[in-house]
Amino acid sequence: MPVSQLSLAIALSGLLAASPALAVESRDNACLDKADQRAAVAAHKAIPLAQVMKSHREQGHHSELVRARLCHNGNGLVYVLTLLGRSGKVVSRTVDAANGEIVDVR
Repeated sequence: MPVSQLSLAIALSGLLAASPALAVESRDNACLDKADQRAAVAAHKAIPLAQVMKSHREQGHHSELVRARLCHNGNGLVYVLTLLGRSGKVVSRTVDAANGEIVDVR
């Protein structure tokens, strides 16, 4: 087996060995589908996305929403937002879905 194929085989075996842990992690941080999103808002587990965006604008952030996902994060839910700023810079922002507070900005 050539060296490049051997390296690839070793790398893949490492990924396969880690896959059960990755599967658990991805399930814990899984994002909700549209029906589950509506149910979470109706059950007051998450504030509506429109309220999050209104608060965002009121804080002086004038960026365009490109993508929004409502995802599990530990015991709660977060909105994972992809935003396009006026400068053309793309920003990812994580917002606590229960209260609208910013958790992380990248």
